[in-house]
Amino acid sequence: MLPPIHLDPQSSEPLYRQLYRNLRDLIDSGQFDKGARLPATRELAGQLGLNRTTISAAYELLESEGLITGHVGRGSFVAGSSNSSSAFEWRDILKEPPSSAPATSPAVRISFATSRPSELLFPLEDFRATCEEVIHGADAHTILQLGSPSGYAPLRRYLIDKSRTEGVAEEADDIVITSGVQQAFDLLQRTLAADGETVLIEDPVYSGLRNVFQRGGARMVGLPVGPHGLELGALERAMAKERPRLLVVTSNFQNPTGATLPLASRKAILAMAQRFGVIIIENDIYGPLCYEGDPIATIKQLDDSGHTVLLRSFSKLAFPGLRVGWAIAPRALIEKLTEAKQISDLHTDQLSQAVLLRFAESGRLENHRTLMLTAGRERLRATLAACEKYLPEGAAYTRPRGGMNLWIRLPQPLDAGELLARAERVGVTYLPGRYFAVTNMEASALRISFAGLAPDLIKTGLSVLGRIFQEGLERTRSQSRLEVPAMV
Repeated sequence: MLPPIHLDPQSSEPLYRQLYRNLRDLIDSGQFDKGARLPATRELAGQLGLNRTTISAAYELLESEGLITGHVGRGSFVAGSSNSSSAFEWRDILKEPPSSAPATSPAVRISFATSRPSELLFPLEDFRATCEEVIHGADAHTILQLGSPSGYAPLRRYLIDKSRTEGVAEEADDIVITSGVQQAFDLLQRTLAADGETVLIEDPVYSGLRNVFQRGGARMVGLPVGPHGLELGALERAMAKERPRLLVVTSNFQNPTGATLPLASRKAILAMAQRFGVIIIENDIYGPLCYEGDPIATIKQLDDSGHTVLLRSFSKLAFPGLRVGWAIAPRALIEKLTEAKQISDLHTDQLSQAVLLRFAESGRLENHRTLMLTAGRERLRATLAACEKYLPEGAAYTRPRGGMNLWIRLPQPLDAGELLARAERVGVTYLPGRYFAVTNMEASALRISFAGLAPDLIKTGLSVLGRIFQEGLERTRSQSRLEVPAMV
C-alpha cells in the first residue's frame, strides 16, 4: 500500500512537483525497494484525486533523474535512490528553494515561457564592431582592472546625464550599476527590508522579485493587479492597515500581466506613498518597449519628494547575457546600496558596461531599438490575433501596448498547471499562473511571453494551446454531466 502523500493545493509549487518530491523522498528513505512497481498513473490519480497528466509529469521528473524506469505495457519501477555513498547528506540541511520556473521538456519547440528578446534579432555585426572598438581603445587596460562598486564611471555619467535630461533624476540623485535588475532587487532587500519589514508587491508578480523578498524574510503583502495595473483601492487600504516600508510596482507592461499604470494612477500612488511615508521601488525594465501610443511619465519623474527608486536595465532591449542594470535614487540610499554591492560581488563586470556604453554612444543602440519596436509590434499583434482566434469561449486575456507578456485566464474549471504537461508533449510550453502568485492562486491563469518568437510560431503555438484548452474544457464538462446524480 502506498505510504501517505501530502499535497497542498494552495502552494505556489505545482502539484506535480509536490508529488515528485514526495515520491523521491519515499524512494530515498527506502520505503520503496529497488525494483518495486509504482502505481499506474490512472490508479494513483484516482487515489489522490488528481489528473493523470499530473501523475505523468511527476513520473517523468523521477525518470529524468534515474530514480524510476518506465516500461510500455508494464508500468514504472524503482531504479534506485538518489543518495550517494557519501556520508554527508546535503539534502538534509538544505532548504527547498522558493518556487521557480520548471525545467522545459526536451520535446518543446515553441516556448512562451521566457520573457526575453529573440536572439535572432541581436545585431551581431554591430556588437562585434563595438567589442573591437572597446578592446582596442585607450581605456582597455583600465576596463580589465578591478573597478568601482558603483559602476564603470563613464557609463554612470552617461546614464545619469541622460536621466536628468529626461527628468527622471534630480540633482540630489545618484546611480549604481547592478548585475541586472535582479541584483538591484536583492540589494534593496538587504538595505531596506532585512529585518522582516512589510513589503507591498503586485499579485501576480515576476517570481524573481517575489523570491528575493521571500528569501530575505520580508513580510510580503500581495495587491491585486487589474487591466490597468495595481488596484488603487486595495493599495490604499494596505498602506493604512499594514504600514509597509516598501511598495514595489511595475509602471509599464507589468510582468506577467502586461498591464500599464495610467498617469492618474501613478500620481495617486505617489500621493499615497508620500502620505503614508512609504518608499516606492519602480521597476521600469520594460519601459523602452512601447509599441502603441505615447510613453507615460514614470513615477520617479513625477516625484519631487525623494520617495521613489527607479530601476532600469539594458536586458530587455539589447543583450540579456551582459547583465547590466541600474538604480537611480537619492544619494544617501545609493551610498548604502553601493556598500551592499561591494560586499556581494565587488563590482559589475566592466567589459560588459564598457561595451554597452559604446553601443549606446555610437547610435547602434537606438538603431537596434527601432528594430526591436517594429518586431515587438508585429509579435504583439500576432499574439492578440491568435488569442482572439484560438482561445476557447470564456477565456479572457490582457491587451498590453508593449513589453513582452500577456496574461490569459482560462474558463473554469480549467487548471493551466494541469494542462501544461499535455502541451509540452506536443511541443509547446508556457508558465502557469501559480509561478507568479503571492497570496492569490489563479489556477486557471497562465503567462504568454511572445517577444522571443516569430509571428508564425506564435500563431502555431497558440493554435496548439487553444486546441488543448478546448479539449480540456469539453472533457471536464462531459465528466460533470456524467457525475450529476439521477433524480428518483
